[in-house]
Amino acid sequence: MRLDSARLSGGDARRGSLGDARRQAAHWCRRNRAGGDGTVAAARRRYGVLTRAQELRLIETIRDRFPDQLKLTGPLWSRQTVAALVERLYGIPLSPAATARYLRAWGLTPREPVDRACPLCAASVVRWQAQEYQAISHTAQRQRAELCWAGKTRLHGVTPATDVVSAVSARGRIRFMVTTEADLPREFLTRLLPTSGRPAHVIVDGSWSCTEWPRRVPEGVVLHALPTCERGR
Repeated sequence: MRLDSARLSGGDARRGSLGDARRQAAHWCRRNRAGGDGTVAAARRRYGVLTRAQELRLIETIRDRFPDQLKLTGPLWSRQTVAALVERLYGIPLSPAATARYLRAWGLTPREPVDRACPLCAASVVRWQAQEYQAISHTAQRQRAELCWAGKTRLHGVTPATDVVSAVSARGRIRFMVTTEADLPREFLTRLLPTSGRPAHVIVDGSWSCTEWPRRVPEGVVLHALPTCERGR
C-alpha cells in the first residue's frame, strides 16, 4: 500500500517515499527481466515447421521432465535433445537452424551480463563485471569448473504458467528445462554439474530473489548473484 506523505513528518515522508520508489523500481526491474526481453508467445509464432498445436504439445511433453526421463541422452534439454524429441513425436527431422529458431523464440539466447539487467541495474552490473566477475572466472579456470549464467523467461500462451530455466556456459552452450516451479530448481542445478566431478560456478541473474534459491545448494555448485535492484548495489 502506498504511503501518504501528507500524514508523515518531513523526515518520515522522505524515507517513506524513498522506500516506495525503491520497491517500485525493484518490482519494475524484475518484471522487465522475467517478462520483457526474450519471452515467447506461442500463439504468435509464424515460422518453423511445427504447427502451434505441435509446439504446445512439445512444451507439454518436456515440462517438468528431463531428457533421460524420456529415454533421451543428456541431463538437461539442449538443441540436440529437442530435435530428437520432435522427430520421435512427429517424425519431422528438425534442422539445427530450425531448432535454434524455436529456442530463440523461447528466450534461449546467449546474452551479455549487462543485457541480463534492467537499465536501473546496468551500471552496477558493469562494475561487478569489472571486479567480482574476474575473480569468479579465475577461480573457475583454476578449478577447471563449469562456469555458466542462469536465468529464466516466461512462455506466454501456455497453460499453466510455465517458465524456461536456462544456463548458458561461458562458451555459449545452452541447456535448459521447462517448468512450472517458481523457485530456482535444485534439480536443475544438480544437473549442471559436470560428469567429471568438477564443480560448477553458476551466476544467477535477477529472475529469482535470493530467498527463492534452494535452501540446500547441491554439493559442488557455487552460486553467485548478479547485482539487481532487489539485492542492492
